[in-house]
Amino acid sequence: MEIEWTKRNQITITVSSAVDSFRLQRLIDYVKYLEATAGSKAKQSDVDKLADEVNASWYTKNHKRFAR
Repeated sequence: MEIEWTKRNQITITVSSAVDSFRLQRLIDYVKYLEATAGSKAKQSDVDKLADEVNASWYTKNHKRFAR
């Protein structure tokens, strides 16, 4: 693995192609999450509450598609 800091305030990470692509994608998704939430002042409890509301709403609208 090679890590390089660029002059444009970026980091380049080079990894071997032998790395499992599924796990690498999960790592990339996590880094995207870190970028997206870097300046957030939201509390985790507020985020959890919103996620619960979204999931409940989705289930209400879609559960018939999956129920037998």
